[in-house]
Amino acid sequence: MQVEKIFPQKVRMPRIRKTLGKTNSPYIVSLMQLIGTQSKATIAEWCITYAEMHILPIFEKECHGDFRPRKALSAAREWLAGNVKLAEVKRIILNDCHAVARELDDNPIAQAAARACGQVASVIHVPTHSLGLAFYGSAAIAYNRFGLNETAEKYDQCAAEECAKMEMALRAIAISKVTQNKKNNNRKKALTANKRFGEIGG
Repeated sequence: MQVEKIFPQKVRMPRIRKTLGKTNSPYIVSLMQLIGTQSKATIAEWCITYAEMHILPIFEKECHGDFRPRKALSAAREWLAGNVKLAEVKRIILNDCHAVARELDDNPIAQAAARACGQVASVIHVPTHSLGLAFYGSAAIAYNRFGLNETAEKYDQCAAEECAKMEMALRAIAISKVTQNKKNNNRKKALTANKRFGEIGG
């Protein structure tokens, strides 16, 4: 009697993706809607702070002694403070942060973290780059937490959870549309009053 050999079924592991999440993922849609209500300054402050706290440590753990992503984030902060010109920050982002990402094809964790930092730093001139925090940042966190041999479902679940945390962090500093409109109206009233006062005084 011939005994049939039974082999354990292999679980097919996914190809490592450079980003996690899709533009139509519910958690990305929710984040995009909130981003669309905020000023560039608020968005920049949120994503730079989040990257400094949660993404940059992953990169620097993987690439000890390489401070290029940190330099890009710091340069973006300096621009927000009015201390450097935009052209200088863009040069640092391109020549440092994006450059190091291109060098890391053999390290998906560090590469995702570097790309996230580069996208975040770029928010100062294109606010929609803030979505790079979600796409690349969640990938860096997921791969760092679970390694590179998990299932796609596990990574996607982690991305959803991390993006929910990102949204909570933005909501914590978000300014409502009502508040923004009040501030804008008050500013317009003040300018109008100053103009009228100047006309009367003249």
